[in-house]
Amino acid sequence: MSNMTTLNICAMLNSQSDANVATNDPQHILANAERASNRVRSLKHGDTFAVFDHHGDIRPAATGEDGLYYDGTRFLSGFVMDLNRATPMLLGSTVRDDNDQLVVNLTNSDLFQNGELYLAASSIHISRKIFLFEATCYSEIKLENYAFEAAEVVLSLRYCADFMDIYEVRGMSRKRRGIHGVPEVEKSAVTLHYEGLDGEARSTHIAFDKAPTEISKSQASYQIRLEPGASFVITTTIACQRALRGRAKPLEIDKARVMVLSEIHAQKSNSCCLTSSNGQFNALMDRALSDLHMMITPLATGPYPYAGVPWFNTPFGRDGLITAWECLWMRPDLARGVLAYLAATQATDVIAEQDAEPGKILHETRSGEMAALKEMPYGRYYGSVDATPLFVALAGAYYERTGDIGFIEEIWPNINAALEWMTLYGDKDGDGFLEYQRSSADGLIHQGWKDADDAVFHWDGSTAEGAIALCEVQGYAYAAFRAAAKLAHALRHKVDAIEFVRKAERLRNRFNDEFWCEEMSMYVMALDGDKRQCCVVSSNAGQCLFTGIATPRRATLVAEKMLSKDCFSGWGVRTISSSEARFNPMSYHNGSVWPHDNALIAYGMAQYGLGQKSAQVFEGLFGAAMYFDLHRMPELFCGFSQEAGGGPVLYPVACAPQAWSAASLLMLFQACLGIHVDGIKKQVILDRPTLPSFLKDVRITNLQVEDATLDFDVAGIGDDVSVTVRSNVSNIPVVIMK
Repeated sequence: MSNMTTLNICAMLNSQSDANVATNDPQHILANAERASNRVRSLKHGDTFAVFDHHGDIRPAATGEDGLYYDGTRFLSGFVMDLNRATPMLLGSTVRDDNDQLVVNLTNSDLFQNGELYLAASSIHISRKIFLFEATCYSEIKLENYAFEAAEVVLSLRYCADFMDIYEVRGMSRKRRGIHGVPEVEKSAVTLHYEGLDGEARSTHIAFDKAPTEISKSQASYQIRLEPGASFVITTTIACQRALRGRAKPLEIDKARVMVLSEIHAQKSNSCCLTSSNGQFNALMDRALSDLHMMITPLATGPYPYAGVPWFNTPFGRDGLITAWECLWMRPDLARGVLAYLAATQATDVIAEQDAEPGKILHETRSGEMAALKEMPYGRYYGSVDATPLFVALAGAYYERTGDIGFIEEIWPNINAALEWMTLYGDKDGDGFLEYQRSSADGLIHQGWKDADDAVFHWDGSTAEGAIALCEVQGYAYAAFRAAAKLAHALRHKVDAIEFVRKAERLRNRFNDEFWCEEMSMYVMALDGDKRQCCVVSSNAGQCLFTGIATPRRATLVAEKMLSKDCFSGWGVRTISSSEARFNPMSYHNGSVWPHDNALIAYGMAQYGLGQKSAQVFEGLFGAAMYFDLHRMPELFCGFSQEAGGGPVLYPVACAPQAWSAASLLMLFQACLGIHVDGIKKQVILDRPTLPSFLKDVRITNLQVEDATLDFDVAGIGDDVSVTVRSNVSNIPVVIMK
């Protein structure tokens, strides 16, 4: 079968497919009305994820995100269910609280034959239950007849697979594609084939437990007669198969379901959990923990949180490091897994097309066809300036949380290599600051967390040029040197420890000299290649509190500014002030609100004794979350000001779930209570704890301190809080600092 024939089949399934448009920018995510208006349902398991509409369908569209994906390729681009050629009416659709299953309830519309009504609406109930396990999508469809008469209907399932690379789906154009093979049609199964330009064969195997009445390369149909009160059930398995990974046979659906539930049960039984008398808080936290669990993928090096669905279902260095830090107090095993993977993938050579340099920590990795062919640089790409200092800083935080000096000793060579990169390569001009400037022509222009092409600029909106030093990155470097000093001391490298302390203090002093703008009473966003200040009020400055590089007086000024009307939307801190030249509340990085950014800022406020301000940030995001579908915190949302009676405005192509957004709630909670688990001294500290206005009490259960666990309650008493330890078999000290 030719490529054109295959694409035509997909187009026939949806006459409203997107126009055939594309972009050559690998970072651009194509936005259009279809994508912006469609609220989707997402599932993920390991390297497999799926995006459905509310009906549980996969509506084919060349640049719509709907589909079943595996290892960076869309293995199913269309899977649409009809009843008598009509789309059933939606009753309800949700992803269960544990993210284990998509459940959809539908019913028939009025069905006519020869112009006469022969089956009234709402006679047949249709339920769909869909879940993922490993590289397979499992689905059950059940029809139940609630009418007084027998009903004869035709249930049709239409399918296609375009085998597009995830970057094609995002909107990137390709000059050539691989070859679609001839579909194999059997009595109760269809296999769709594709051989990529990378030489690898990929296939999608669709199997039905009951043989359809009719089956072809693009459709399976069942002629069904339902007596009153009778039901009809079919199950399907859709297996994504790569020749290089072998073709494992899908499990029976009941066995696969047991495996999924067993994984969730094991995760819950070993996890710390938070509950309160506020049901909305409980729902929000449960969803956050479920999203975090869903995004974590077990790798050979340990658990790793993939960044987000649909566009970032892969390891990202910065995202993994920040996610692990956000939930470090609750589950330190995630930090260990992230550090181990990033140590194993640390760059060892200068490779310009990958922006790689010895000691540098990974930005992202991809495994699709385009990555294999190097049609874009992200097969293994190192274009981030902040992942490397964050790696060192998280290693220090992990040691403080666990006392696991054995693991630190294992990765000490990687920590040293990262520190050497900061000095030899990260400091482009030897002025003591970390700067970035891409080497790869196809790489990222901006290499901080705000990596959109227009994200770094001067007060007048003009683009910042040259090797750019971001303010928050200097904070990460400061935290890295301080962490390195503590780790070196613990490993008895006393001379190195002293030197790292000196480097940290030199950087802090220079930073406060060069990055502060008296006119703004604010740290500037960045220094450009000519060392000119980018005098822009941005959330970047707020993150300087997270790392402790700000002086106490300036930290207070920054915190006050972050909560001013032009910076704080009412729902959260904007990425830039509404008074800035490039402000746009609908932009990716120039006026939107990012939950993880807010969490880091709030945590920093608490470190400077500004707990009430931390609580204000938490209250804003909590209020926003009450409006989000499934109580799921998205990657970002628009920065429009809060209005009475209205909710936050969604960003059209935001990932949801997103790992560091889910984990942001854990850090926000930690910031307010001032929770610090000291794994070295084996104690729990609550530093100037406060509760946000929506929480009167909270119960923390199964908090791990080395091999022991601890349960305690925190209750608000006026402006104060009380702490009651309920279970503490190992007598772990709980220290309250007022």
